[in-house]
Amino acid sequence: MAWFGSLAGYATRGGLFAAVIGAVVLMGASAANAETAAPGTNGAAEQPAVVVGGNPAHMHGPRSVADLAEGLIDAVVNISTTQVVSGQPSVPTPAPDAPKGSPFEEFFEEFFNRPKENDQRPRKVQSLGSGFIIDGKEGLIITNNHVIEEADEIVVNLNDGTKLTAELVGRDTKTDLALLKVETDKPLTELAFGDSDKLRVGDWVMAIGNPFNLGGTVTVGIVSARNRDINSGPYDNYIQTDAAINRGNSGGPLFDMNGKVVGINTAIFSPSGGSIGIGFAVPSAIAMNVFDQLRQYGETRRGWLGVRIQQVTDEIAEGLGMESPRGALVAGVTEDGPAAKAGLEPGDVIITFDGRDVPAMRDLPRMVAESPIGKAVDVLILRKGKEVTLQVELGRLEESESTAEPVEEVPSEPEEAVTTVSVLGMTVVPLSDQLRATYSIGEEVMGVVITDVAAGSVAAEKNVVAGDVIVEVGQEAITEPGDVAERVKQLTSEGRRSILLLLSNGRGELRFVALRVEK
Repeated sequence: MAWFGSLAGYATRGGLFAAVIGAVVLMGASAANAETAAPGTNGAAEQPAVVVGGNPAHMHGPRSVADLAEGLIDAVVNISTTQVVSGQPSVPTPAPDAPKGSPFEEFFEEFFNRPKENDQRPRKVQSLGSGFIIDGKEGLIITNNHVIEEADEIVVNLNDGTKLTAELVGRDTKTDLALLKVETDKPLTELAFGDSDKLRVGDWVMAIGNPFNLGGTVTVGIVSARNRDINSGPYDNYIQTDAAINRGNSGGPLFDMNGKVVGINTAIFSPSGGSIGIGFAVPSAIAMNVFDQLRQYGETRRGWLGVRIQQVTDEIAEGLGMESPRGALVAGVTEDGPAAKAGLEPGDVIITFDGRDVPAMRDLPRMVAESPIGKAVDVLILRKGKEVTLQVELGRLEESESTAEPVEEVPSEPEEAVTTVSVLGMTVVPLSDQLRATYSIGEEVMGVVITDVAAGSVAAEKNVVAGDVIVEVGQEAITEPGDVAERVKQLTSEGRRSILLLLSNGRGELRFVALRVEK
């Protein structure tokens, strides 16, 4: 997977990096900002300054991280993998040019070496990444899953030059983390996790990694942002840093200034494939839980609520009568799942989970996943303007569960004569056996079917299409086309500027859509 030009993606094998997921090797330095010290100023130049909300001594960052790096570097490892590939090779990523006579010329030629165009023979391909020792006694090492994915052989290179063959203990594709184990008679230096939840934007951080096979590279930068969603998985909550991240840094540690691991460096934004100062690390708060489960079970065991959710937009919030958008809107409930057994229904808005506020939709899956299986949790919901607390006993999320694919639109027109109603740019008619067959609508789906959506209408803007079934309008069930018009008229007279529709596709998968009322 490669995100060049948007988000640089995962390091791959084949002797080339088809994508970048960087270890945050934080390279800023106070040296770049240092000024000649005047006598009696304790190493800092005197200068007039207006400081708002901070200690002037810290404005230029740490004076040096040499002692910190020296004590941590032995616990950071380089990881190389080998995979045997047969058949025609895929189109390779173009190799950068190294100047003739450069000390890196040989490295580039070897590292980006490709087989000849029609060579069908099996060949070995390699990739490089980073990792760190989290348990020196047991020889446990954390890295990114994409660094070791599909590898036939994994070799861990210690800072002193020792090479150890590693075995995969377990992996988690959803957070892109993996746990390795090596066997050695000598003690290994290990690292400890810190609390990523205590990080603040602007805090100094440091990383050590293996960019372009340059092991032991140390860089320094700051936390640029927190809670970043880069659409790489269901539990995105990345730390963003301006640290230099390059190919081969994947899986390396991000440290706070106490030498604790607060992140695992995983991705960068890079139009060119090199660092432009926008990197992302998995927070230690997430990594610790994954590490504990991989260590204990060899797999992740996550809590499961059994709901399909969607974002509460401004328009949906207005349609529900909420003062402001918050929480996660329940669009569907899995039959016989934990939520269904507890009484959750489509249209409920989950605003707190197990005593924690749910600021937005994307926060809920992570909260549920981090909760123990079988735990009974209180879920506060907003149902038709009233707050209701339900208790849910969480199940276990199965890895095979995934979001359903969208139904392909069938742009056929009904042949039988029917009574139609036009409202909000939609033409709606009663459901019939012929229309169910035309739009592949299941027998369990009830409501009225949309047969046409006017171009440029508010419905078209929200991707409402022919074949969608209107199940509810304003959280009231619909059985006839006239019910839609009457309900819209009623809500409009009450001052609603957005009308909330509950739509179903042919398979019965529900979603909420808020349509603006045209003046």
